[in-house]
Amino acid sequence: MRRRTFLELTSAAATGTVLGSLAGCAQSAPMMGWAWVHGGAQGDRSDWRRRFEPLAGAGVHGVLVSGGDMEVLGDAAHAAGLTFHRWMWMLNRNGDDWAQTNHPEWFSVSRNGDSTLTTPPYVAYYRWVCPTRQPVRDYLSGLVDEVARHPVVDGVHLDYIRYPDVILPRGLWDKYGLVQDREFPEFDFCYCDVCRPTFQALTGDDPLLLPDPTQDVRWREFRWDSVTATVKELSDAVRARGKQISAAVFPTPTIARQLVRQAWEQWALDAVFPMLYHGFYEEEIPWIASSTALGVKALPAAEPLYAGLYLPDLGPVDLGAAIDAARQGGARGVSLFEMGGLSEAHLEVLADRLRVG
Repeated sequence: MRRRTFLELTSAAATGTVLGSLAGCAQSAPMMGWAWVHGGAQGDRSDWRRRFEPLAGAGVHGVLVSGGDMEVLGDAAHAAGLTFHRWMWMLNRNGDDWAQTNHPEWFSVSRNGDSTLTTPPYVAYYRWVCPTRQPVRDYLSGLVDEVARHPVVDGVHLDYIRYPDVILPRGLWDKYGLVQDREFPEFDFCYCDVCRPTFQALTGDDPLLLPDPTQDVRWREFRWDSVTATVKELSDAVRARGKQISAAVFPTPTIARQLVRQAWEQWALDAVFPMLYHGFYEEEIPWIASSTALGVKALPAAEPLYAGLYLPDLGPVDLGAAIDAARQGGARGVSLFEMGGLSEAHLEVLADRLRVG
């Protein structure tokens, strides 16, 4: 039995009640399929259409695609009968040479005083901009507007719309040689020269001078609100173009708030895609059902939740069980990370499960 992460203990008592209320209707609810796709592989419209057609044949509704030629990929997806959403990194600006060169001050600063531009935490690509800064929000809104205005795009899918992980999922601690039983300063963001005076103007306190910043509820809420305000501006930009907006988020509202300062149940998107990667949390497949249920309970009834499933941890049989768990938890569907990991056996299971109900 894998160890239950301490981050879910506060929610565990409610889980049984939530599942009990959803299980009766979830079994007959139709399920919608999605897949994340890395679009940087070579290929023309015909090549990509051939890659997308097996998804459509398995009952998948749409693709969330990053990289590559947007028009080629969008045309190919539509030709295969799929909805096309552009998958975009937001607050993680690794590879954004323009921002890094012209605005190094935008990048988030740790409690130790290190910028993610020069001292990225964990991995070299963790270079994050600060969501409290209005110029950052304006810049990101311009990026999503440019994508959303393109006729081939049906929607925009936000990723890395959060702070860097103050605590990694338990299953990753060994990978990085860490024990994160509390919030360490090198992973705690953002203490830049905009966040500190903005918080001080609101509360009278400099967050860096708090007795224990990790325990100050006001400081936590300030950062949740900074991300939420950024999402609101991005949503406004996308919806002004008549397009849908969604986001990849951490598994449950509790985990998201604690690990990455993400209050996603407040975002009022067209859909959320919680990354229910059970192996990252040293959990078993039933955890997908309970975590899904917590997310569904927290969201407005009209906002769909699509359970994100991690294919490297799911053989075909386990994929079927994971889809069943997502259904039990009340998900409107599932999304698979990512298309390249789908075997023919996976597709057969997917087709079978999406036809249920």
